Amino acid sequence: MKRHAIIRAAWDDEAKVWYVEETDIPGLVTESETLEGLRQRIRDIIPDLLEDRDDVPESIELDIIAHTHERISTAA
Repeated sequence: MKRHAIIRAAWDDEAKVWYVEETDIPGLVTESETLEGLRQRIRDIIPDLLEDRDDVPESIELDIIAHTHERISTAA
């Protein structure tokens, strides 16, 4: 069985971490100082979240969509 999941990641400028903002994987909550670190944590956590389910897929394709917001000064 194959499954597809979408994970939206965002940057928290105050905490200086990337975090899972929204996902269709119940219970997936994590953060990391780098986007690559967040990707690794997601890969590590998902199998644990799914281990007690009856319909565990053989693999999951992940779309990790990351965004950040920044304000810059344009006045000289």
